[in-house]
Amino acid sequence: MNEPLSTEPYKGVRDFYPADWAQMSALFARIRETLLAWSYEEYNASPLERAELYEAKTSEEIVGEQTYTFMDRGDRSVTLRPEMTPTLARMVAGKRRELTFPLRWFSIGNRFRYERPQKGRLREFYQADIDLVGLPEGEADQEIVRLAATILKAFGASENDFIIRINSRPLLNAACKAAGLTGEGIRQYLRLLDKKSKISPEAFAEASRALTEKDPLALIDSKEMDSFITTLKARGVNNAVFDPTITRGFDYYTGIVFEIYDTNVANPRALFGGGRYDGLVGLFGGDPIPAVGFALGDVTLADFLGTHGLLPSTTGDKPQLYLGTPSKSDIPAAQAFADTLRKEGGRVFVNITDRSLGDQIKDAVKRGIPLFIAYGADEVANQTVRMKILATGEEQGLPISELPVRLKTGS
Repeated sequence: MNEPLSTEPYKGVRDFYPADWAQMSALFARIRETLLAWSYEEYNASPLERAELYEAKTSEEIVGEQTYTFMDRGDRSVTLRPEMTPTLARMVAGKRRELTFPLRWFSIGNRFRYERPQKGRLREFYQADIDLVGLPEGEADQEIVRLAATILKAFGASENDFIIRINSRPLLNAACKAAGLTGEGIRQYLRLLDKKSKISPEAFAEASRALTEKDPLALIDSKEMDSFITTLKARGVNNAVFDPTITRGFDYYTGIVFEIYDTNVANPRALFGGGRYDGLVGLFGGDPIPAVGFALGDVTLADFLGTHGLLPSTTGDKPQLYLGTPSKSDIPAAQAFADTLRKEGGRVFVNITDRSLGDQIKDAVKRGIPLFIAYGADEVANQTVRMKILATGEEQGLPISELPVRLKTGS
């Protein structure tokens, strides 16, 4: 006898039962609402990309160790996208003469990285990527950082709940050169700096000394970033600070880089980040097109919101009304009545089984549906119903004509 198949999903990915997907949808609905208010347009693309898209365009760690790459039946090397920025660059380069710049684009979808599953990290995760393409550094960078803060505030977070740590790749590169590093030495130091929080101070210092006797961090001139942060404060963002250790892991960053951290001691981690990448679109041919953006993942966002008690309610996705049927012969009339209520915006569940009304009420309670109405011949004839509020057991009689309004007001 064959062993039954496992019901567990693939390691590092999740099944989304309706309640789980409702929570995910609520998160991204809030983000989408905020982005649309800022005139950002939504786009999408296939999660399958040619593997060469990521070679020399993203971090070596992701390309060499974390991508899901395979050969298709046409002997082409294909990768499940680990991030969205190279796809965005490809799409912009492909139609650069047809697009109206600057572009304010965002995309929400799943990404894949072969990582060791742990808190805040999975092998499949959902992410919102937000980019402003076609403007040089300055105002565009200000807008992107302000927008990142606005998204968290849209969930009810205050500036005390998170901190924005900002740095500059050009400043880091200049400091590395002042410390005597060049070329590959700079790249090795930046990769080391990106891992600084994951290793001991002693290990970091030893690895740094192996690359250069001087400390590049001590040679950074922060005046440029101080001015940037002062402008942010003048525009309502008061929780940004300069942090010379912020690098971001991708090789394509060319300007400002930033990460947002949770300030709660129960969740002391980076939530998301981004930066400027002016050279990426130009890799596909033609003149470079400046760009800046950030990406926000669902796992770290949910951890942050849960820690601060800010997870959005998902009750708006559930049915409002359970329409019970005294007998099977009442089902057609109940379905027709439900259609009428749905046209008015109601969310209605109709019983289509031969269960007793008592069992139907129990079913409504189990499903978390707050209101119950039995709809049969008497209700059709009298054009009145008795609505039961299941949480309290209270019943109210009302004309059928008033029901759509009652469902809209939620009472």
